[in-house]
Amino acid sequence: MAIAPAARLASLDQFRGYTVAGMFLVNFLGGYAAIRHYAPLLCHHNTYCSYADTIMPQFFFAVGVSFRLTFLRRVEKDGRGPAILHAFKRNIGLMLVGLAVYGIVGGEMSWAQISEAGLWGYITQHLSWSFIQTLVHIALTSIWVLPVIGAAPMVRVVFLTASGLAHLLISQVWYFNWNEHTGGTIDGGPLGFMTWTIPLLVGSLAYDTLAARGSKGAIRPFLIWSAVLMLLGYAFACMNAVHNAMLGNVSGGVQAWLAPPPFVAPTLPIDLWTMDQHSGSISYMTFSAGFSLLVLVFFIWLADLRNVQVGMFRTLGVNALAGYIIHGMTGEAIGPLVPEDAPLVMALLNFALFFWLTWLFLRHLEKHKLFLRL
Repeated sequence: MAIAPAARLASLDQFRGYTVAGMFLVNFLGGYAAIRHYAPLLCHHNTYCSYADTIMPQFFFAVGVSFRLTFLRRVEKDGRGPAILHAFKRNIGLMLVGLAVYGIVGGEMSWAQISEAGLWGYITQHLSWSFIQTLVHIALTSIWVLPVIGAAPMVRVVFLTASGLAHLLISQVWYFNWNEHTGGTIDGGPLGFMTWTIPLLVGSLAYDTLAARGSKGAIRPFLIWSAVLMLLGYAFACMNAVHNAMLGNVSGGVQAWLAPPPFVAPTLPIDLWTMDQHSGSISYMTFSAGFSLLVLVFFIWLADLRNVQVGMFRTLGVNALAGYIIHGMTGEAIGPLVPEDAPLVMALLNFALFFWLTWLFLRHLEKHKLFLRL
């Protein structure tokens, strides 16, 4: 069992705050045509790993760090059984919050239409998969890893590997095509928790290293494993190119067997190997877990070793759940002020207004020590 750090690590709050700020950036600006033209990396494309696609895995990585910490403390205090029950109830609560935020109805139906459609028609026509978004994904994934979150590192490595490979097999058989052609699915769909397991459990392993080695001692292994995971994720993505090269669909020597690197628009059609947030592919999750480690290394160096903190990141990082909920409401209120086809300057000015207003709410909560947590 890892020993909890004696003091709260500023790097983790800064990392979480940066991730929340990145979420504000890509969620608000990603819909503007000018951003899609001038800064496509800030948008989700579902054909390669853009900057926007690195944000959500960092939430899961941060959840893995905190989940491991709180679970071990609960086990030490109350025992394993009560700790599991507490974590399960907490994640059911998070799932209910997600249902309240996203809604579950996919389209309007009259009572006469519902009566005519029957139970199955009601489920398939009236309800929607779109409620399985970030908060629900986090809850489902946390419940999925619950049997191993307190286990030894090798057990968690085996579990995340098996979960990813099982998702790959299911995707090959039917799930990839189903998910790609079913309306309403997002971020991996109903089975996305199988691969979201990868960044979450990598976060739990990062916690172990921080607890055992401290901030300074964790930098070297984090850099090594960051490189390993990013290269492995890219290697998985190259299976797309390998498949097309074997079929003779491309030519050009060795280059034909390599996929375009992350953050570069692809030249091949997507498949289950593509770094694709919509499908929750194993290549995307593996690369993003490694990228999350790299970002954490930067904040360890900046906040823990150099004692430099960004106040805005602190405000966002200590109240991430509130930030997630509030930014959706302020986005809906502020976004329509400037239409999606507006010039770049107007889009940026509207984003500044949205960001300032959202930060103002969260700063008020922080000053009054009001934190939304489950």
